[in-house]
Amino acid sequence: MIEYDKLKRALILLKEQNDRLNSLFDVQQQWIIDAVKESTIQRFEICWDCLWKVLKRYLKEEIGLTDLPNGPKPIFRLANENNLLPSDIENWMKYNQARVDTSHDYSGTKAEDALAIMDDFIDDAIGLYQTMSGESWE
Repeated sequence: MIEYDKLKRALILLKEQNDRLNSLFDVQQQWIIDAVKESTIQRFEICWDCLWKVLKRYLKEEIGLTDLPNGPKPIFRLANENNLLPSDIENWMKYNQARVDTSHDYSGTKAEDALAIMDDFIDDAIGLYQTMSGESWE
């Protein structure tokens, strides 16, 4: 049985922090915005890592695929081939690249790029969560 609790919790926390970030842009204190941006990126990284690992397990246990590759890109390609993704594979490759970029971005430029696609990622991740878990998102 696949446990979806960690993925759901990661998605909830990411969505909450992203919502906070979106509501902060009227605040004059830049340090608050910067801190929430950094936190949102960290939550994105955790959520992405949890998502592709749960997806890999889903492909194995629910779809019956064997000899699965290790890494998010091939896992998402297999998910696409099995019609699991709620949006185009190109979006998921963009999310994957954002995850890779945020791990190695010391200037903050790539983090801004990741934040620009965060709303789309959250919507797609929730859609994939619903497909895998069979649960509706509140």
